[in-house]
Amino acid sequence: MQRRRLIKSLMAAPLMAAAGTSALGASAEAAEEAGFSADNSGKDLLRPRRLQKGMTVGLVTPASNAWEDEDIRFASDVVRSLGFKVKEGENLYRRSQYLAGPDAARAQDFNAMFADAEVDAVFCLRGGYGTPRILPMLDYAGIRRNPKVLLGYSDITALLNAIYHRSGVVTFHGPIAAQNFTDYTYSEYQKVLAHGERPVPLGAPPPFEDAAPGRVEKENRITRFAGGRARGRLIGGNLTLMASLLGTPYCPDYRGKILFLEDVGEAPYRVDRMLTQMWLAGKLQQVAGIAFGKFTEADSDGNTFSMEHVLRERCADLGVPVVRGLMFGHVKDQTVVPVGAMAELDGDAGTLVLRDQVVV
Repeated sequence: MQRRRLIKSLMAAPLMAAAGTSALGASAEAAEEAGFSADNSGKDLLRPRRLQKGMTVGLVTPASNAWEDEDIRFASDVVRSLGFKVKEGENLYRRSQYLAGPDAARAQDFNAMFADAEVDAVFCLRGGYGTPRILPMLDYAGIRRNPKVLLGYSDITALLNAIYHRSGVVTFHGPIAAQNFTDYTYSEYQKVLAHGERPVPLGAPPPFEDAAPGRVEKENRITRFAGGRARGRLIGGNLTLMASLLGTPYCPDYRGKILFLEDVGEAPYRVDRMLTQMWLAGKLQQVAGIAFGKFTEADSDGNTFSMEHVLRERCADLGVPVVRGLMFGHVKDQTVVPVGAMAELDGDAGTLVLRDQVVV
């Protein structure tokens, strides 16, 4: 489901019940009491266990659900094809319009997977919309006590960054369960989550296929907006979700970080608006570098700046390395980007290299 359509649905959706709002506030206070806030040193960072065949993966739907139950069963089969056993969340098949069931039910499944000693990792079925609604309901202290691989992207961005910020656990921006893993995606997944390789390049474009001799391909090229080299811990994911976290207790610290961003279905002017919001909030001025992935389905009426123009104008003069075109976003070929891990961005070479140990 595209984000533009979801926003239209939101306009017509009923407001949260008063009892639910009270529970939300109480949970927010509990989250504040957890008190952990990840800094740039990484001294208190927790790395989950590397993935090995035979492990049990908990399958959850913290945002929207698939349209049909068969799509959920397909996701379970995908996880099994990777060599894992599957434990489905108690509320995995629930639906409530654009949400995968009530907020409390989705949060319950999520917390239960981290508390369950039989579950080794947690994969998200899909994104869509809904994770910001459950952030105050998560057991951040419990997640820190039981660090596990958390994998997903798009709307899952809010979970990835909030958990890194509030629990100090490395999380992973990567493929959802309800998708086929291409050869490229599987290779990237293996080197980060199974093999724990380092140093290792993240999101380098795959080699061109079936290109005639001397032919120059446009697809998956790297654009270098600003040169230089920088190191910092990775934060980011979907631009819309990162903008939605600003001003909340779940927004990660941007100081000295490598910020990675992607989006789907957002016209250049809307990307401009969100990047401007980050700039006005002083966040873009704090980062050590910016790595843009893919901005797909960015339809416009033609009376617009190009996406390249928007990204360059807002970020090229920040005095940090900035590149565009790495393989993360709403695309078939995806890398896995560990949120919280130390990385090096080279604006001249157009590379993002993981320098940190992210699984143990």
